[in-house]
Amino acid sequence: MEKERLAAFSDGVIAIIITIMVLELVPPHEVTLHGLTLIAPIFFAYVLSFLYVAIYWNNHHHMLATVTHVNGAILWANMHLLFWLSLIPFTSAWLGETGGAMWPTIIYGVDLLACAIAYFILQTLIIRAHGEGHVLKRAVGSDWKGKLSPLLYISAIGAAFVAPWISHALYAASALIWLVPDKRIETAILADG
Repeated sequence: MEKERLAAFSDGVIAIIITIMVLELVPPHEVTLHGLTLIAPIFFAYVLSFLYVAIYWNNHHHMLATVTHVNGAILWANMHLLFWLSLIPFTSAWLGETGGAMWPTIIYGVDLLACAIAYFILQTLIIRAHGEGHVLKRAVGSDWKGKLSPLLYISAIGAAFVAPWISHALYAASALIWLVPDKRIETAILADG
């Protein structure tokens, strides 16, 4: 199977995820700036979730640039990732509408952790299908970001039982780590020339 169909389908699903999130944003009914403060938790959850979806889209795009062929395992692993990403609008809305309460904060973290695990599985299956000498294997290297993020999510899930605001800070910190463009894959592809 060609990777173009996989990429196009994934792009479409991610576009729908972002559309659902933005449609969940409802402007305040008040005509004052105070009205904006009333929806601040909802807006924070939207911005954070938009960042995560954008980060996954960017990294997914770069990862697929290394792929020469797709097998059934890769297709299912990609669907697994898209499933967890598709829950972000729901977990994000619950997080925002409850003002970041304990259980919505925990479930949001579980969703982020599941996305990270699903991405790792997809990455692993792509490397396995293309061999240990594949450009993706060389590009990923020690993958400190990929190892740190799940630890931050797990810490945030635990912190939510004590103080959800700590969890929110950890979720934001993990997103900020990924905001810095990761050039590993681009560099490895160029090196292969």
